[in-house]
Amino acid sequence: MRTTELPLVVVLGDQEPPLLDRIKDRARLRRVGEADLAGALREADALLVWDFLTDALPAAWPEHDGPRWVHTASAGVDRLLFPALLRSGAVITNSRGVFEEPIAEYVAGLVLAMAKDLPGTLDRQRSRTWQHRETERVAGTRAVVVGGGPIGRAVARVLGALGLRVALVSRTARERDAEFGRVYGFGELAGLLPEADWVVGAAPLTGETADMFDAATFARMKRGARFVNVGRGPLVVEHDLVAALRDGTLAGAALDVFRQEPLPVDSPLWTAPGLLVSPHMSADTHGWLEDLAELFLANFARWAAGRPLRNVVDTTLGYVPMGEAPGDTPHTEEGSP
Repeated sequence: MRTTELPLVVVLGDQEPPLLDRIKDRARLRRVGEADLAGALREADALLVWDFLTDALPAAWPEHDGPRWVHTASAGVDRLLFPALLRSGAVITNSRGVFEEPIAEYVAGLVLAMAKDLPGTLDRQRSRTWQHRETERVAGTRAVVVGGGPIGRAVARVLGALGLRVALVSRTARERDAEFGRVYGFGELAGLLPEADWVVGAAPLTGETADMFDAATFARMKRGARFVNVGRGPLVVEHDLVAALRDGTLAGAALDVFRQEPLPVDSPLWTAPGLLVSPHMSADTHGWLEDLAELFLANFARWAAGRPLRNVVDTTLGYVPMGEAPGDTPHTEEGSP
């Protein structure tokens, strides 16, 4: 830390995070918006990126000095992996552990909503139309979940509990996974798609995963399959998804994340047939902000005591490696995971 004073923790966000008053006797807290970010970063010992959708950090990051620790109130860290921050050697941590179960529940809800045609039921209710229909069973259908991290694993677990036969796809294949048996590698995805009734995107945004769901991917899927993305918006080539829905390649889809957020009012995604649009809310349940703050406070206590931080991001991979348990991730003053 820079001086014998209490460390300066800069909080980026227009809203005050809950619970931070618990560390007011151990840190100087300064909440700033994007306009004041550059000046604050030059003095900061640590940065809490509470507004995790901001794109202001690359332009504001100082050429010299800057925070030694950056924590984001999100699972995805792609907005933080810009050259100046990486060169600084700052330790980056994320909020792994808060979002997994809520997102898994949300995906299960989407799968059931599409299989049981709940959108169609609501449409008929609005028009006071009594029309009996048959719906689909999900038990016994096949799902491919792309993303072998905590979120993807939670999704696979919940879908499996509903009776779906789930194949989990990760960056690295594993033949002896303790929970799922075999985990497939990204290179095996093409061979899994023709048998899948459901394909779920739950991967982080990296060079390997950007644009991975494109026209070629949708063409390999079983005709009438459905697609869900709760990972990152740029995993999907959105106009290719619209085309696949319009020509009947896909029977339905659901997106909770988008390349541009908020989604522009003139986006063709709003009116694509069979597409459910939700505003990046799959992880946001009652009390989630307190959960995010609690995780940060626990990490702050570790940082202030010089102990290993939780959820240290491997910046070469773009995510927290699964092999390391939360709380046991080592770091050094230079920021090496």
